[in-house]
Amino acid sequence: MRIQRKEGRFMKACTDVTNDMLPNRLSVNEDGEIGFEKARELANRAVRDRLNSPMLMAWFDRKTGAFSPQVECCSEEKPGWVVYAESRGGNLTVDVNDGAYYFIYRDSM
Repeated sequence: MRIQRKEGRFMKACTDVTNDMLPNRLSVNEDGEIGFEKARELANRAVRDRLNSPMLMAWFDRKTGAFSPQVECCSEEKPGWVVYAESRGGNLTVDVNDGAYYFIYRDSM
C-alpha cells in the first residue's frame, strides 16, 4: 500500500489501476499527447453510441495521478474511484490513449 498526499491530507491509494480491473473497457486513441479536457471529450463521444444517456461516474489521469471522486476507502483489489463507480452502476470504461486516461460511465436511464 502506498500513501499519497492530496490537498494537505494523506490518502491511502490501495493499488495502481490495471486494465483487468476496469469494466467493459473500450479503447480510444488520438495521435500525440492530449490533455484532460480533450480526453474527456473523446470519451464522451465514444459512449454516446453505446449508452442512451451516459453519466460519468469516475475518472483517472495517469500523468498527474488525479482521480475523481476523491474516495478514501477502497478494496484490496481495486482503487477507490473504480469501486465507487462500479458500486453505483458504472459498467463501461473508456480507455483513452492506452491508459493515459480512464473514464467510467453508466447509463442514467
